Amino acid sequence: MSRSYPKILRNRKRRIERRLDPEQRWSEQPAPMLSASNIHFEMAERGQAVNYGGIGAIHLMGLRLGLAEEIDGRLKLLKRHLPYHESDHVLNLAYNALLDSQRLEDIELRRNDEAFLDGLGAQRIPDPTTSGDFTRRFDQGAIVDLMEAINSTRQRVWNEQLQGRCFWGGILPYN
Repeated sequence: MSRSYPKILRNRKRRIERRLDPEQRWSEQPAPMLSASNIHFEMAERGQAVNYGGIGAIHLMGLRLGLAEEIDGRLKLLKRHLPYHESDHVLNLAYNALLDSQRLEDIELRRNDEAFLDGLGAQRIPDPTTSGDFTRRFDQGAIVDLMEAINSTRQRVWNEQLQGRCFWGGILPYN
């Protein structure tokens, strides 16, 4: 962690506290507070953005927690990994749900989104048909294996919290 991050976070917190100070007196305002005058939208060849940018943070958290390794270590539904592993399929389905998708067909939108793929560091993700085929491989044992992978990862998070550490190695702010 950069040494300047704590300072940046402290300064942000102070600015918010000043802005939200209940003792501050306001006069009548001629325009609404929510004016959003400094938002800019641009098109660039090199820079890309997605409207679900938090997915990168969620993916990074899962990687640092070892979720993909846990899924691949416990769930054995594929004989060969050409090109996807079990964790690729499971996380693809989870991200589809997290992004408020209603159907497997919605995965196709993200398969064609270069910024999304770059954000996940993926050359490609499974298509909806492949995802459907993968889900049909699950039996009761596979469901239990997946649940165990998730629970094992969850226990690591809880252990880190009990020791006052975040999953990325920092100190939790309430300790």
